[in-house]
Amino acid sequence: MATDSKTKSLLCLKAAVEKKAQDPVLLELKGLSSFTDYFFLCSGKSDRQVQAIAQAIEETLKKGGIRPLGQEGAFEGKWILMDFEDVVVHIFLEPVRKFYDLEGLWMDAPRIDLQKGVDFGERPNGSKKSIR
Repeated sequence: MATDSKTKSLLCLKAAVEKKAQDPVLLELKGLSSFTDYFFLCSGKSDRQVQAIAQAIEETLKKGGIRPLGQEGAFEGKWILMDFEDVVVHIFLEPVRKFYDLEGLWMDAPRIDLQKGVDFGERPNGSKKSIR
C-alpha cells in the first residue's frame, strides 16, 4: 500500500495520541533534509509508556502494510527512533527529549499545526470527517 508521507505521519500521530503521548510535534523537513520528509516527536512519562507508544505506531502502520526500515532504543525505552523512510519517529522519555532538544536543532523546520482532533478525524466543530 503506497501511503504519502504526510498521511503516514498523521497515522503516527493518531497512534501516539491514543497512548497518551505528551507534546507531539511534527516537523516538515522537505527541502532541509535529504533523508526524510517529516520528523514526528513525542514524549512519554515512563519507559513503559514510551515503549507502548512505539508499539502502537508500529502496529498502526503495519495494518497499512508499512514496516519500519529500522528501529533503535525499544529495549531501554528512553529514546526510541523508528525509521519509516519518509517519516522518522522519535519517542522520548521526557527528560531525554529536553536534553537532546531536536526541536532546537531543527528550528528552521516548519512545524505542522497539530490542533487537537482536526488532523485525524474531527473538525473544529466536533463533526467527523473521513480520513483518506
